[in-house]
Order: sequence, then structure tokens, then C-alpha cells
Amino acid sequence: MRTFLTIVLCLVTGAVYAEPWRIHVPDTPFDYDGPGRVQQYTPLTHAAKPWTMCVAYPHLKDSYWLSVNHGMVEEARRLGVGFRLIEAGGYPNLERQRQQVRDCVDDGADALIVGTVSFDGLTETLKEISQQIPVIAAVNDIADEGITAKVGVSWTEMGFVAGRSIAERHPYGTPTVRVAWFPGPEGAGWVRFVEDGFRRAVQDSAVEIAVTKYGDTGREIQVLLVEEALDEVPDLDYIVGAAPAAEAAVSVLRSRAQEGRTKIVSDYMTHAVHRGILRDKILFAPTDFPVLQGRMAIEFATRAIEGSLIHRQAGPVIVPITMENIGLEQTRETLAPASFIPVFSLQPELSE
Repeated sequence: MRTFLTIVLCLVTGAVYAEPWRIHVPDTPFDYDGPGRVQQYTPLTHAAKPWTMCVAYPHLKDSYWLSVNHGMVEEARRLGVGFRLIEAGGYPNLERQRQQVRDCVDDGADALIVGTVSFDGLTETLKEISQQIPVIAAVNDIADEGITAKVGVSWTEMGFVAGRSIAERHPYGTPTVRVAWFPGPEGAGWVRFVEDGFRRAVQDSAVEIAVTKYGDTGREIQVLLVEEALDEVPDLDYIVGAAPAAEAAVSVLRSRAQEGRTKIVSDYMTHAVHRGILRDKILFAPTDFPVLQGRMAIEFATRAIEGSLIHRQAGPVIVPITMENIGLEQTRETLAPASFIPVFSLQPELSE
């Protein structure tokens, strides 16, 4: 009966209802590592007006941010809001992102959603912008000043979950295993956190971090870094790190006839990592549900504009994924459809 009434109400009002989201809410806003609670969250039915938002990404080099983009497009269409997307082209491009954000906001926007290239490199810019419009941090953690709300998960926990998957297989007292660790671009907002979590997870185990390689998350760079690591430490037991490193490792190990001998773990999920797990090429990856994070960022921004923001910080509940539990339920809010292409401009279409 409830479903029938909901359908009728939607037809009468033009509203599009979303299923409740399962989210994690920290007890203290902007404290990723403190205690929190898991709860069901009911998103807005529709926006009060056809708002337009600026959305800034660090890059669109891998399918992770493509999946975030898919979530934003779906939620914006459901709510009847629009956005303009800018992407900096990579984590080294702080000044480019800083200028992109300024230009986009100057062209007119009701809110800014930013996936930052730097933890604190945008602080002064965002402090100024926050005097005019709400600023929502999406996915990557960022310094608190000038931020209205944050949508994301603890990257410390993402790193810890990835490290724990190996530490539990090789506890202290068992033979040592040698790991190559690829945390991502040095200095990026999320890297220091994922690295702290990973190193904490393996410190009391038989895991030895034999080599560490930092670098931008472009595939070409990660291929070179994986090859360097294998040249320096030929007897590696594991390659662990950001999804592009895991993706690169699959092809590099195949070309070197090391498939099966060196195992691969990713600390987040992309389409290629998903395929790697299905094909038993990649052992493990946690998902932080990037599609859902994209939805949440748009919904939080809409609420911030309208003065109805409920949580200043929240994110999806992290789920570890292996071949044993991979399936539709985990991938629906993790991966964009294979046919999806990036949407850089979306006009608001508010239902009457």
C-alpha cells in the first residue's frame, strides 16, 4: 500500500522519490577518525528552485571520478538542479584548480562542490567563496575553513581496510611477505590519510613494505612506477595501492609472467578493479560507493542553499569486496554504467 501511494503521489506532484541511503555520520562534524553512527537518510524529494552549482574535480583520468560524475548527474536530474563541471587535469595542478574555481563561481553559481587536489592549498580561496555561497567538499578531505559540509569517507579507514586484508592473511610470526606500496600522489589531500591507515594496519604483522612509490594517478605513470618497483624488488609478494596502480599491475605482471605469484590489492574500487576481482586477478578492494558520494554531494549542496542541511558531514559505509561477495548490490552505487560518458554541463529542469 505504501509503495502504491508513493507512486500516485509522484504522478500527481511530479516528484521523484529516492530510496533512503545508508550513511555513516561522525558524532563530531569534520572528524573522520572519531566515533560515528550508521543510519538511514532520506534525501530531498526535489529542489525548491532550479539551482546551478559549480563542481570541481581533481581529474577525470580514471573511472572513479567518472562514477562520482554519474551519481551527480542522476541526483541533479532527480532534484531538478544543474551544474557546470571543471576538472584540474591532475593532482599537481593546484593553481589551475584554484583559478578554475574562481572563474566558475564568478560566472554565477548557487553553491560550489569541490573535489580538491590539495588538503589546504585552496583554503584562502574557499574562505572567500564561502562568504557568498555554500561550499561542499566531495570525496577528498580538505582543511575545514570555508567548508559548509563534507561528503566522503575516512581515507584512513580505506587504507586500514586494505592493509588489514593482507595482515590477516600474514599475521606476526608467519613468514615475511614483501609489499610494494603505491599510495598515490605525494601531497594530495587523501594520500596522507590512506597511507597512515595502511601502515597502521600492517605494523604488527608479517608484512614488510619493501618499496614505496608515489605518483599521479594517471595510468601511464602508474605503469612506470609498478615496473620500477618490480625491477628494484623482483620477489614481491604483493602490489598494493591506489586503483590505477592495481590496474597497471595486472598488465605488467602478465607481461612479466608473474601472474599468481605476486598478488594485487587496491585501496578503492574502479571498473577495472571490479573486473580484476571477478577474473581473480585482483585479490581485494574496499568500496566507498563513489556514485552514492556524487548523489550525496548534490543533495547536500541543494540543502545547504535552501537552509535545510541536516548533517555537516556524512558518507557511505565502507564495504570490503572480494570474489566471494562481489555483486549487483555493491556495484550499483559504486560504478557508473559502461555506456556513461562525462557530463560537464547539466541544465536544471525543475518539475512543475
